[in-house]
Amino acid sequence: MSTNNAAAPSSSVDVNMRNMANAIRALSMDAVQAAKSGHPGAPMGLADVATVLWSKFLKFDPKNPEWADRDRFVLSGGHGSMLLYAVNYLTGYEKMTLDQLKNFRQLGAITAGHPEVEHDAGVETTTGPLGQGLATAVGMALAERIQNGRYGDKIVDHYTYVMCGDGDLMEGVSHEACSLAGHLNLNKMIVLYDDNNICIDGHTDLTFIDNTVQRFEAYGWDVQEIDGHDFDQIEDAIAKAKISDSPSLICCKTKIGFGAPTKEGSNSAHGAPLGEEEIKGARENLGWPYEPFEIPDEILGAWRAVGQKSYQQFLDWNERLEASEWKECHTKAHAGNYSGAIAPIIAELKKEFAADKPKKATRQTSGMCLEKLVDRLWLLIGGSADLTGSNNTKVKASKVINKEDYQGNYINYGVREFGMAACMNGLALHGGLLPYAGTFLQFADYSRPAIRLGALMKQRVVHVMTHDSIGLGEDGPTHQPVEHFAAIRAIPNTYLFRPCDGIETAESWEWAINKKDAPSVLALTRQGLPTLCDDREENLTAKGAYILQDCDGEPDVTLFASGSEVHLAVEAAEKIDANVRVVSVPCMDLFFEQDSEYFQSLICNKSVKIAIEAGIRQGWDRIIGGHATFIGMKGFGASAPADVLYDHFGITTDAIVEAANKRLSQKN
Repeated sequence: MSTNNAAAPSSSVDVNMRNMANAIRALSMDAVQAAKSGHPGAPMGLADVATVLWSKFLKFDPKNPEWADRDRFVLSGGHGSMLLYAVNYLTGYEKMTLDQLKNFRQLGAITAGHPEVEHDAGVETTTGPLGQGLATAVGMALAERIQNGRYGDKIVDHYTYVMCGDGDLMEGVSHEACSLAGHLNLNKMIVLYDDNNICIDGHTDLTFIDNTVQRFEAYGWDVQEIDGHDFDQIEDAIAKAKISDSPSLICCKTKIGFGAPTKEGSNSAHGAPLGEEEIKGARENLGWPYEPFEIPDEILGAWRAVGQKSYQQFLDWNERLEASEWKECHTKAHAGNYSGAIAPIIAELKKEFAADKPKKATRQTSGMCLEKLVDRLWLLIGGSADLTGSNNTKVKASKVINKEDYQGNYINYGVREFGMAACMNGLALHGGLLPYAGTFLQFADYSRPAIRLGALMKQRVVHVMTHDSIGLGEDGPTHQPVEHFAAIRAIPNTYLFRPCDGIETAESWEWAINKKDAPSVLALTRQGLPTLCDDREENLTAKGAYILQDCDGEPDVTLFASGSEVHLAVEAAEKIDANVRVVSVPCMDLFFEQDSEYFQSLICNKSVKIAIEAGIRQGWDRIIGGHATFIGMKGFGASAPADVLYDHFGITTDAIVEAANKRLSQKN
């Protein structure tokens, strides 16, 4: 039996709904005007929809903002952030004060120009890049279904609501995500579409002739069309959506800048302050005679009552959780501390790799890691963008999630790389799950906006990206990444791992799973690689770089390499007639975070320094210096077998030896 009733609860609000909506409009106008920048149009247009949603339906508790079974709300059109900030202040989130509204868009305020995730201030996800909020919400809705399948209705039973606009639906990721939501029949996802026919450049006729109703019906969604300023229609539509067997789109016909005397319904209301005279006229039109940022006690009290309406539901849920056999499992999953669980698994894997010394691609050793990890950690939710067999992301313990059965742990995302990455952000933001999924590294180009947003939000997501270089071979330069290591390393708070063998791969997985506040990218090979590392207790990959093979005394040559080129460095070291040290660099980002003493111990010596990586040079100069030798790619790849390509582009043992001897002769 569902604990989140489909019918709209009776309102505890006696005051006029229009005045409650106008409070949102007034605060939005005032904050944008005070900031001298911002977007008043969307909050003014959507205020009526928001008032009905929060007062009649949304299950939330400002006093317990991390309540696991709260409804999720995502403002996909993040430029309309003042709507969210206004409502969160009005409903009583402690952190969202009136001073925060007055400091909208100012340094140090939590009221940024576009919302930035802060659960205890009522912000579920960072939004702004259009379309991504909608795609992230698909992940949240899927997380609810997955956990409902495990814990049941008594513990997990909530909805995911989204407000989006025309811009969101123009973005390609909206197609990827909404198609997936329809395929998986995420019936507890309800999207409120701000159908105002306005974009920045003017009327949407300039750019947008889609039949949105038919588009979403083709996805398998339930679609309704309503007047977005009619409270009864809004309430009826949401109530119907809650009992639908499909995900729902409610097309809310609204007027951007509702109430503004000359700018209502115009693109001029979109992205700039209305101006003092326009605001004065809007106050008159709305019957709002109050000073800037003034909310009468009666209206504020009505909104605060809305903020208290779900408290009893929270208490009831907490009692059910306390009495549930799933309490410990649920609590641990949401706490997100897995180091104790995975440490013995990683130790076991390292011993096996060291003993067996397999010559396998790191995508294969990654799959071997996942065989053990997925079997013992149910909250690992895997997937692939239609490359499961190539990415080695599906294992014996994997069970595919589908619309008939959400009690699985593997998602067939289809060829939807951007949607997949955004969906994983949503799975992580929801809490209680740890998402990973695979594609080719080349297609990080499609995923990167969501990887970046995940990094900004400090979300634990593991991107498994295989076929990481010209080692991919015959598929050619369209599929061979060359600039991608550098491009991903350039994203702040993102960690790219390029392990050289199974032991480094296991250590990379250990670090990625334990890192609670950043995404990781595992760049893995297609081609087989020898096992180079011995078993060890310490996770040396966590240092980012370490001495894999040393020499007697001070080195004459130091070879730095990552991934599939480390074995070339080891082979070259045996052929160079000098003292040679080999440094494996599985994660450049982590190496740069080490203390100066450790960093300098590897780079501050008088040796000849050479770096080897089957990508472009960018990023390596910080390690080897601008005048040192780099052996790698200077342009795009080609179509040929992998060994032919390595010879053709000069990434070989002989090339390393020749470069070292040349530099040694110049030095002497």
